[in-house]
Amino acid sequence: MRVLENRFQVWLVTTDHLTDRIWFRDDADFKVGMNLVAALACSFPVAVLSFILMSNHVHFVLACSHEQAKRFIHEFKRRYAQHMRRKYDVKEFLRENDVDIRPLDGMEESQEWGIAYVQMNCVAANICLNPADYRWGTGNAFFRSTPPRGRRLDSFSGRARKRLLHSEQAFPPHLLVGEEGYILPESYVPVERVENLFRTPKRMNYFLQNSSKAKRRLASQGSESPSFRDQVLLSAIPDLCQTFFRKRSQAELSEEEMSELLKQLRYRFSSNVDQLARVVGLSYERVVTLLDAF
Repeated sequence: MRVLENRFQVWLVTTDHLTDRIWFRDDADFKVGMNLVAALACSFPVAVLSFILMSNHVHFVLACSHEQAKRFIHEFKRRYAQHMRRKYDVKEFLRENDVDIRPLDGMEESQEWGIAYVQMNCVAANICLNPADYRWGTGNAFFRSTPPRGRRLDSFSGRARKRLLHSEQAFPPHLLVGEEGYILPESYVPVERVENLFRTPKRMNYFLQNSSKAKRRLASQGSESPSFRDQVLLSAIPDLCQTFFRKRSQAELSEEEMSELLKQLRYRFSSNVDQLARVVGLSYERVVTLLDAF
């Protein structure tokens, strides 16, 4: 892992939200994504200050040049798309998934607000009450009361490392692998740098609770919002297809059966149209039409 000087710019890197597909269909996909972040952080002249992997988009706060930020997210998309092609036979998955890269120049505490924005994505999405409870990112990396617990990467055999990381890349030996099988962000994220930026846990909590994502969560309370993660719905679809239609998968359903499946998902999981569109791979307009049909 390279140590970057403070002269490097800090960037908020965000991919567009996919509306009719999701990046990570199950925990195994998330683990691939987590290990891919570690791989790129250890091979690029980039410091990953904060990141989060959401079902249909990703966010990073990176300290590097603008060109390296572009290369980092392009390579992340490219390698993860390769995983999707191998596992699901999905092609051209992320080619048209646009990216926004904007500077966090340090003025008006922009870096603190940027990191808080990233950390609070899972809370705004109604997945958890605190970013520390979300596994797929740096939510629990800062101001920890206990040190991270994991197994050093150099304690694994070469074959075990390749099987675990799906890569032949050479990693720093000190990296820690958690019980769930991915490299812990605390192993390569410059935790002390981020903590020095916020100075105290109380000050970091102030930015978290007053970020735009936190305000969006408060504004949405009482309105329709998903109560379950996308992956829960995805895992339920095969069982619903078998139970209601004696079909093995969504692909075998007629239009009328698809309409009923969407209604069952909405009823059972309190899903909104946006979530339904993502998990079944249809446009927002098409889902609305099917929900109103039959």
